[in-house]
Amino acid sequence: MNVIATDIPEVLIIEPKIFGDQRGFFVETYQLRRYAEFGISRPFVQDNMSRSSYGVLRGLHLQNPSPQGKLVSVVRGRILDVAVDVRIGSPNFGRHVAVELSEDNHQQLWVPRGFAHGFVVLSETADCFYKCDDLYSPKDELVVRWDDAAIGIDWGLANPSLSPRDAAAPLLADVKNLPIYGQI
Repeated sequence: MNVIATDIPEVLIIEPKIFGDQRGFFVETYQLRRYAEFGISRPFVQDNMSRSSYGVLRGLHLQNPSPQGKLVSVVRGRILDVAVDVRIGSPNFGRHVAVELSEDNHQQLWVPRGFAHGFVVLSETADCFYKCDDLYSPKDELVVRWDDAAIGIDWGLANPSLSPRDAAAPLLADVKNLPIYGQI
């Protein structure tokens, strides 16, 4: 596998090795020892899958004080996947990494604990699969406004389809109970 560093050191793009021929392909999407070499070492305890239509934007979501690290991949379709550093005191606070993940490039994005995560669907539909290193905790969930100018994400869509919760999310500066850098 190939691991690509991003502008935010903790966020990683992972390119698993693809074995293909005229019959199709095989890809190892996770292997404990290999991923641990790059700091992805907590055990995964929950797998999630979502299906969304073109223009659906999910995010920006995180949990605190029960943060989740997420290993995100796309099984079908294409998305723009985004990780935003929201750890108070981080030298990268408010900065983001945006990566196109697709069924064709087989890339994965490692979204560490303390980062808000979101994606927008660029294909007709997209099936996203992500492994989480902590359980979903509704009482700990936080939402950051998807179009916060202080973060400056170019989603590539002017009017995405949003849930009521995401549409009403506060700006990053107004979110309470954000994680603290160095304490996650």
